[in-house]
Amino acid sequence: MNPTEDREAVLARYMEGPALLERALAGLSDAVLDAPPPQGGWTIRQIVHHVVDGDDLWKVGIKAALGETPGEFTFSWYWVQPQDVWAERWAYAHRSLDVSLDLLKATRAHVRQLLEAVPDAWSRSVTLRKSDGETVRLSVGKVVEINADHVVHHLERITAIRKAHGGQRKETE
Repeated sequence: MNPTEDREAVLARYMEGPALLERALAGLSDAVLDAPPPQGGWTIRQIVHHVVDGDDLWKVGIKAALGETPGEFTFSWYWVQPQDVWAERWAYAHRSLDVSLDLLKATRAHVRQLLEAVPDAWSRSVTLRKSDGETVRLSVGKVVEINADHVVHHLERITAIRKAHGGQRKETE
């Protein structure tokens, strides 16, 4: 499966993700970061950790595509538990966002560097084994697009939570 847009547009969106997240979080108090959404679901803090962990996990799939022909990648160990279990086990509700945001920036810079350094990296692919055993072939470009879209999807959720809680800023601002 190949990306739906051209490489430069996808890569620009992918690289913009950390800055978009930082802008969405700018000045939010811990009370807003940890406020339960009106319709239920994860808090802003939990969403951010989820996005960062997703990028970090998919980075392994990209490296499998660049390192093996044909590479295979699976989240089978991850899919055995609901995402809420991982959120609990990885302490999403209790961790600071600083380190995770730094990891997101570093992961995306690392992937961009790989894309620039490895010939035909964008079009190389990896076989993803789904939880039901089915496999799908994904190009590195498609994985980058998935991660770019993942941030945008969750930014919509963060914006809604922020609005529901008045987007309160820290007292120091």
